[in-house]
Amino acid sequence: MKNGVIVIAGPTASGKSQLAIDLALALNGVILNADSMQIYKETPILSAVPSFEDKQLVEHRLYELYDNNFKGSVINWLDNIVPEIKKVWQENKIPFVVGGTGLYLDNLINGTTPVPETSEKVHKETIKLLSEIGVNALYQKLKEVDLETARRLSPNDTTRVRRAYEVWSDTHIPLSEWHKKQMIKKIPEARFFVIRLLPSQAELDERCYLRFDKMIEKGALKEVETLFAKGIDNSSPSMKALGVPELLSYKRGEIKLDEALSLAKLHTRQYAKRQLTWFKSKLKSNFDICRCYQTDENLLKNIIFNVKNQI
Repeated sequence: MKNGVIVIAGPTASGKSQLAIDLALALNGVILNADSMQIYKETPILSAVPSFEDKQLVEHRLYELYDNNFKGSVINWLDNIVPEIKKVWQENKIPFVVGGTGLYLDNLINGTTPVPETSEKVHKETIKLLSEIGVNALYQKLKEVDLETARRLSPNDTTRVRRAYEVWSDTHIPLSEWHKKQMIKKIPEARFFVIRLLPSQAELDERCYLRFDKMIEKGALKEVETLFAKGIDNSSPSMKALGVPELLSYKRGEIKLDEALSLAKLHTRQYAKRQLTWFKSKLKSNFDICRCYQTDENLLKNIIFNVKNQI
């Protein structure tokens, strides 16, 4: 399987981690993280980082790398995972890229737009300008230099308006023109075999509810209490993990625990639904599993047969 990479994608609670472990054990694999929340150290329970026991079964890499003040991005993730994939190949093993962050997987498989990272000088200047004139005025400036991008954005979308104006300020090329340039593949030699987990909405809903109950049993509330005690800013990435905002509201005395748990389950279900829709419409696959995964020897044999015949 020279230069083969197996991608396991699907919504939260669909069984990706278990499928990855079962296949990696059968195919001498290493599991590489493709989840934007599992890169942080503060919320291993609420972000469903693989357990110590799972890590003893199969090697897992790129999990729990950063403190919560690190602003992760798809570019940063690509810079981490590409050398890891090559390292796994050099070890004569198979890399399994596993996660539910569709943007990460799409950029790895299909390539990234060649939009450059803007200079720190221009970044600071744009933030200063935004604070002085406000997002609506900055939006009007954007319309003058990149009308195509401006038409796609809401005048109130502070982050995207700032970013688009920043790119033009630094490169003097509109963001819309950058997006028309050929995609750049970070690892063009890779041959991907993509497995999608696409369970029914009803099955996924039930799994989301059960999984959150198990997280509470494992100590998710204590995990949030630790975040609260540290006084971490609400804009920090770890504060956005599923369940964290709701449990923090309970900790602050704003809502009761039952209400916090109900809201957390609802928002988890809604998030999983959006993931499911994205994977169905945006990510092409070589093999689909139309249910949540639990260890199944016959299914594993079928997947392995397809992998060996297509990579």
